[in-house]
Amino acid sequence: MPYTLRPDQGFDVDIEKTDYLKDRPDTGERWILNFGPQHPATHTTLRLVLELDGERVARCTPHIGYLHSGFEKLGEHLDYNQYVTIVSRMDYLSPIANDICWHHAVETLFGIELTPRCKVLRTIMAELARIQNHLLCVGAAGLDLGAITAFLYLFNPREKIYDICDYISGQRFHPDWTRVGGLMADLLDEPTFIRLVKDTCDDIEKAIGETEGLLTRNRIFMDRTCGIGVFTKQEAIAWSLTGPMARASGVERDLRKDFPYLCYKDNWDGHGAPAVSFQVPVATEGDAYARYRVRCEEMKQSLSIIRQLIDHIPGGPVDAFADSKMVKPPKKSVYGSIEGLIQHFELIMSNRGWKAPIAEAYGAIETANGELGYYIVADGSARPFRVRTRPPCFINYQVMAKMTEGHMVSDIPAILGSINVVAAELDR
Repeated sequence: MPYTLRPDQGFDVDIEKTDYLKDRPDTGERWILNFGPQHPATHTTLRLVLELDGERVARCTPHIGYLHSGFEKLGEHLDYNQYVTIVSRMDYLSPIANDICWHHAVETLFGIELTPRCKVLRTIMAELARIQNHLLCVGAAGLDLGAITAFLYLFNPREKIYDICDYISGQRFHPDWTRVGGLMADLLDEPTFIRLVKDTCDDIEKAIGETEGLLTRNRIFMDRTCGIGVFTKQEAIAWSLTGPMARASGVERDLRKDFPYLCYKDNWDGHGAPAVSFQVPVATEGDAYARYRVRCEEMKQSLSIIRQLIDHIPGGPVDAFADSKMVKPPKKSVYGSIEGLIQHFELIMSNRGWKAPIAEAYGAIETANGELGYYIVADGSARPFRVRTRPPCFINYQVMAKMTEGHMVSDIPAILGSINVVAAELDR
């Protein structure tokens, strides 16, 4: 069940703030300021054209298009395994979550049921990806407001998540780890993987505590974020916000609870993949400070999920080879049976094995920024006929203009950092 972050948890706001949104006379003297694209704050790919009345933002016009890569069109030219190398470049703060979501959509289209071992490993890495994204978001948001130490506290353990990605896939930044019905490969050494994950979780937990000690009751940080960029629950619903952006405004929605998948389903009978229990943090203030609080609490919940699973990784295969001809066969089967050799040849060498149904499917998961979904139109060939993305950053970024109008120019980095915009999801 969702739980609300309340003032008695140490998050009460006692700072008297100026209300910049009150009606005030318009001087008529307005001028235009380009805010971005450059570091810091606008991350080299975001441009805000501000119409200013003094230092107050009278109008904000966001511009996108600085990182257009044609991601969706490329989906029509790559098969259902190859396209994973493209989706991991979208939200590049947590690429492995994109991998998991894409193949979740493909497996929905093909009707493939994953093995228990694959479900657990995907769930662990999905939660590490959520933490990976939140660590950078909270750290960079603090950095944009002058809290350099908090950024360093959070960035160091984040590197260890890259080490885990490197261990399981051979690549640090873009793992391209999932495959239709399974994974690119099983763990090389399970005890080593377990040790890496446990050590990383311990370091992350310590870093979160240190950061909260620096920021949560810091008068400067609270003054820069409390009451800034407020979005009500009704507005969040009307603008289709998801993830921490919505939950910080009181919207109790999380796909892991509402449309469960992987180990978030409560279906463990002692033989399959274990189900996990967790809570969904919800705040009510809807400001930049609330979004910071929600992300910190979500990281703690993710650590709890990982610790529930890490000592209960089932045995068995990671690929659902026996269930579908759309899944790559194990190497042992390729080298030891004619059926496995033929299926490997058709999938990898000739593409004749991809006999997708003539159908449409949508698959979505709860990523760090909200609902990430892929809509696939299949025409029975080896490649999708059309691929479309529901990127949470694109949906969330549309509120930037509404959130900034009436605020001061100095409030823009706080608002932008709380949205956590990843430009590659804007210009797809």
